[in-house]
Amino acid sequence: MPKGGRKGGHKGRARQYTSPEEIDAQLQAEKQKAREEEEQEGGEGAIGDPKKEKKSLDSEESDEDDDDYQQKRKGVEGLIDIENPNRVVQTAKKVTQLDLDGPKELSRREREEIEKQKAKERYMKMHLAGKTEQAKADLARLAIIRKQREEAARKKEEERKAKDEASVAGKRLQSLSLNK
Repeated sequence: MPKGGRKGGHKGRARQYTSPEEIDAQLQAEKQKAREEEEQEGGEGAIGDPKKEKKSLDSEESDEDDDDYQQKRKGVEGLIDIENPNRVVQTAKKVTQLDLDGPKELSRREREEIEKQKAKERYMKMHLAGKTEQAKADLARLAIIRKQREEAARKKEEERKAKDEASVAGKRLQSLSLNK
């Protein structure tokens, strides 16, 4: 019995494969969607351009030929025809095809970062206006400290006056004793 007390492994599970007909149907649907998008983007330009008209007529054959030219097959790949629905063909975009004017979609992290910055700005505005709990507590503490400082300043002033009076009285006594 294997480690963990389980019988068997993951190798014997039933597999589910997509039939070639379903894959072909999906590819046809994608090609049809691409053609519709092309027609919508360059509806008037396609009429005057004979290359685009020819491509739309022979689109199925030209797409397959382009795929063969784009992918350089290595080793035995050229001999074996692989139908893997999970395999994604990477298509490199040309600089002329990039859409820089369109709205840029942000990633989740970028959106969260922007939201966090906006929330922080809102909080700081509320804090400066004195509407947050922390701001109210800070203002209350500040009022208490001001009162304490005023009292301390008043006591210090009274002590200074008392000291001045004592020194003035001491000088009077000294001057009186010298006059005798």
